[in-house]
Amino acid sequence: MNPTIELFGVSVFYGDKQAIMPTNLSIFPQKVTTIMGPSGSGKSTLLRTMNRMNEFTHGSRTEGRVVYRDVDIYSRGIDPAEVRTRIGIVFQKQNPFPKSIYDNVAFGPKINGYRGNMDDLVEQSLREAALWDEVKDRIRKSAYDLSGGQQQRLCIARALATDPDVLLMDEPCSALDPKATLQIEDLIKKLAEDRTVVLVTHNMHQASRVADWVAFMNFDRHNHMGYLHHFGNKHDTFVNPRDEVVEAYVTGRFG
Repeated sequence: MNPTIELFGVSVFYGDKQAIMPTNLSIFPQKVTTIMGPSGSGKSTLLRTMNRMNEFTHGSRTEGRVVYRDVDIYSRGIDPAEVRTRIGIVFQKQNPFPKSIYDNVAFGPKINGYRGNMDDLVEQSLREAALWDEVKDRIRKSAYDLSGGQQQRLCIARALATDPDVLLMDEPCSALDPKATLQIEDLIKKLAEDRTVVLVTHNMHQASRVADWVAFMNFDRHNHMGYLHHFGNKHDTFVNPRDEVVEAYVTGRFG
């Protein structure tokens, strides 16, 4: 199985400070890859290298190669906006636009010049995000009228409306209650049937429920850099970890 995304020697700098040591990582299609680890290990930073979102942080610099379907997305001439259309992202905090539910979902396609039936696309995206039945009678009302969990699913629908091949998710459940969290987790597993999903989570129980593959980031306290300590499948991470550090983390003895 060829990876959808491959990282080769990827390092991230903020000004003169190196945040992540050179990292090699493969992200496989139609699987959920979770990135977990203690605070400060560079989980979100690593995630954002995968669609060039780090470029929005002043002074950041990414070195190495990030190859998406045989194309290095950091190569000269590559349009970052096109990259982010193919590799979408959902953030930690629900961030709907101050618009209607409909206009939130339609925003990306309009910007990209979508010429199909917008009503059908909005409905399809909301259905894929498991939200349509809850909002179909009020899609012209403000997105701010939705609950926190509904707002997060709306943000997922907004990302899906541009038909991304890969969906990056940066701790999407951290501000949600247990019921909403389980809804998002069920949605993540459903989305991975057709797409590649990369999920950053601080919740190892969540990772154990949804992950196919696990990238465990750690933090070097001597040089203050994050690094990839372990990459393996769910069984080798949670059921029968062979690495003492990983075992200590998943059993709650550190982290």
